[in-house]
Amino acid sequence: MKLESFAQGRWQPGADEGNALLSAVNGVPVARISSAGLDFAGMVAYARNVGGAGLRRLTFHQRAAMLKALAKGLMEHKRDFYSLSTSTGATRADSWIDIDGGISTLFVYSSKGRRELPNDQVLVDGPAEIVSRKGSFVGQHIFTPMRGVAVHINAFNFPCWGMLEKLAPTLLAGMPAIVKPASSTAYLTELMVRRIIELDILPEGALQLICGSTGDLLGLLDCQDVVSFTGSKTTADKLRQHPNIIANSVRFAAETDSLNCAVLGPDAVSGTPEFDLYVDEIIGEITSKAGQKCTAIRRIIAPRESSAALVSVLAERLSQVRVGNPANKDIDMGALASLAQREEVRERVRELAAEGEIVFGDTQKFDVIDADPEKGAFFAPVLLHCENPGTASAPHDVEAFGPVATVLPYDDLDQAARLAHRGAGSLAGSIYTHDDEVARALALELAPYHGRLVLINRDCAAESTGHGSPLPHLVHGGPGRAGGSEELGGIRGVKHYMQRTALQGSPATLTAVTNHWIRGGHQHEPAVHPFMLTFEELQIGDTLNTAEREITIADIEKFADLSGDHFYAHMSEADATRNPFFDGRVAHGYFIVSAAAGLFVHAPFGPVLANYGLDNLRFTQPVYPGDRLKVRLSCKQKTYRAEHGYGEVRWDTEVTNQDGEIVAAYDVLTMVATADKMREIMGTQESG
Repeated sequence: MKLESFAQGRWQPGADEGNALLSAVNGVPVARISSAGLDFAGMVAYARNVGGAGLRRLTFHQRAAMLKALAKGLMEHKRDFYSLSTSTGATRADSWIDIDGGISTLFVYSSKGRRELPNDQVLVDGPAEIVSRKGSFVGQHIFTPMRGVAVHINAFNFPCWGMLEKLAPTLLAGMPAIVKPASSTAYLTELMVRRIIELDILPEGALQLICGSTGDLLGLLDCQDVVSFTGSKTTADKLRQHPNIIANSVRFAAETDSLNCAVLGPDAVSGTPEFDLYVDEIIGEITSKAGQKCTAIRRIIAPRESSAALVSVLAERLSQVRVGNPANKDIDMGALASLAQREEVRERVRELAAEGEIVFGDTQKFDVIDADPEKGAFFAPVLLHCENPGTASAPHDVEAFGPVATVLPYDDLDQAARLAHRGAGSLAGSIYTHDDEVARALALELAPYHGRLVLINRDCAAESTGHGSPLPHLVHGGPGRAGGSEELGGIRGVKHYMQRTALQGSPATLTAVTNHWIRGGHQHEPAVHPFMLTFEELQIGDTLNTAEREITIADIEKFADLSGDHFYAHMSEADATRNPFFDGRVAHGYFIVSAAAGLFVHAPFGPVLANYGLDNLRFTQPVYPGDRLKVRLSCKQKTYRAEHGYGEVRWDTEVTNQDGEIVAAYDVLTMVATADKMREIMGTQESG
């Protein structure tokens, strides 16, 4: 099979024979790969002019729906992906992480996009900033999609997940992508891209694929483009220093080498649940994907008094690991990605052994089940022990990207933290302790050097995702050696592919730009109560100004009896006066909110279906008996939920007293029916 690139809307084979890609299991050629003859300039222009324009025409919700449809479509082809994944050396469990994990990322971003982003093309970032005395000139931060292309350069270890975890936030942001997978496992990525294109869900030009080298691609990028790289730090540094990347300040994100650590707390001695959990996690991290995970545990940092028992039990467990053909259901660990990778790992183990002792494993002789150990890229687990990790350098500098880890004993928590720091920046670290004081001490010391920390004990272990599992909800990246980026992280990941801009202008103008009403913007009172308008009829800035209501002692006491809230400031004049914030008895804050609702709510049945909450509630002035309150309620934001027949409406709410002072401010959140939904409801009622 000769792999093809998907460029400018069509599949294109390389112009030459290219290089052979071999099965990691038996050395048999799987495919040939070449990008010779590709028009990289044409691909970039196609992405910018066609793909970007098509994506930007869609709202965040439409892009989120697109991701969901894509995920559902890929689920129908999982059998094809699993079948081919075996050739990469992956067991079925390994493939599940790569294939199902990648598809799951699409589902998560689809869900978060629909729940957390507006049904619009612009994302408002935070509240408006009041920068003038009278409020006629304000500032507002927004995010908009960058107008270039995202170039995704992915690693060999996760040919599916590695692509999809970058693609999900990129497409949700409204930016097209050119995907360049690592050559050794590109045949699996190519198959998945073929299925994506066949599904015909993405706008034209939203996704292109390069099978082979990138040619002069990096030299064609500018300030509107993004490069997102996963791989070795050496390669990342080389790419980051590309003259054009520097000259045009091309946004560059890298997720690179990581000498991740797992720290065992001093309380977690042999026989405790935490010790057993620690052992289980280390074995899983060494053997999962044959140790070829950027988050895998490389440094086992454990109390010196526990290290002997730890080495003994780890060696015993590793002796039970069955290495061989990943298609065999009895196998625990498959092969490395290639013979070249196996030689790389052997060399790194030799470097580690110069400052440590191999306490389990042999880099040359080991049993392989149902496969030829010479033709396949098999490598058995290796465990090392470094007696003096504080003076050694190799355990903290050398990464063997395979089933290899080193035990590093520590004498106190300060030394444990210093050893963790020696990794010079990691993607993931974990702490195993049932002592929360130990957890706090270690977490605060390790956090500056880690992108993610997992704190595991008997209380959370059953539901824990474990040390090495990146989640779409949380950032994936780390400082220093780990590359300095923050992929994923929910909507944080989406913002990597958008530009934050500070707008300044009048509230009315900024409201028009953002579709998000800003105080001081135009208000208009509709002919009917706003709660009688359907979602389509309701406009941003539609406002209700209510009549007044006087607050009395009787009101306060009735609310106290009804709610059970007899706090002294509401019930005792003498005690309330002693409070430095009050001049006497005050109304309950929640009574103010309730009274405000009584002023602005329209009682008869109408398009407002439900109130589902309040945001940003603040009580800014006390309310005393005799104060007269009124409410200004303005339609602030509308978010249409096409699949449900209603939209979410956010109402900017101000409660003021007789002196015009704001006593409470908040957003009221309601669900408002569309005209079609109202006709459906009324029709159902009439037929009933």
